[in-house]
Amino acid sequence: MGKIIALANQKGGVGKTTSAINLAASLATLEKSVLVVDADPQANASSGLGIDIRNVQNSVYECLVNDIDPQKAMVQTKLDRLNVIPSHIDLVGAELELMNVQNRETVMKRLLARVKNSFDYILIDCSPSLGLLTVNSLTAADSVIIPVQCEYFALEGISKLLNTIRIIKTKLNPSLEIEGFLLTMYDSRLRLSNQITDEVRQHFGDLVFSTMITRNIRLSEAQSYGLPCILYDAASKGTANYLELAEEIIKKNKCNGTK
Repeated sequence: MGKIIALANQKGGVGKTTSAINLAASLATLEKSVLVVDADPQANASSGLGIDIRNVQNSVYECLVNDIDPQKAMVQTKLDRLNVIPSHIDLVGAELELMNVQNRETVMKRLLARVKNSFDYILIDCSPSLGLLTVNSLTAADSVIIPVQCEYFALEGISKLLNTIRIIKTKLNPSLEIEGFLLTMYDSRLRLSNQITDEVRQHFGDLVFSTMITRNIRLSEAQSYGLPCILYDAASKGTANYLELAEEIIKKNKCNGTK
């Protein structure tokens, strides 16, 4: 059975989508079967994996609102073993349309239950909010990765997210765990980056990944070409960082008896 990992932070610009794209690609490169579920109406994970969202017939919106079979919405990426259920701007309206649905918080969980056994890892790129879509994603997930940028106000809003996770764990998904805090946009030359790193590690201890994602222009460039960094520049620091993160996650889950 696969593991569902949500990447969540209601604060934008923290490297959440970049991490979803490149972690997924790295896991696939390490011969894991991976599905990315783009649960963000901005659809950046979809376009960053080379999907032309203008030509998408079935997206995560149709799966959630119209109960379309997720297999019919899956698109194969340029990487073997890496598929994506793309997003669409229509997803903006999904929260309203789901409001009157029975057990509305568990729609994503029921959706992904149909395909969970077909993949080693399912990564959900959450929207930058704590609305119903993110609640659905966290209810469906086994664990959550929380990207934290090594910049000013890094911990701003984290307490709200952790409170949301606690509520979901109490009321909707008792098995939800924190996979780890991921430090992103790290620049060893900046004193601030090192201060934030020390602060996060001191505060969250072993929950912080050993791997840090350094600031790397190749990561941004790759997305503009619709490619994960490993296909754009395999020798880049960004590629090396996400491969290291993928290996850390695989090792951790082997130790815990999962994939």
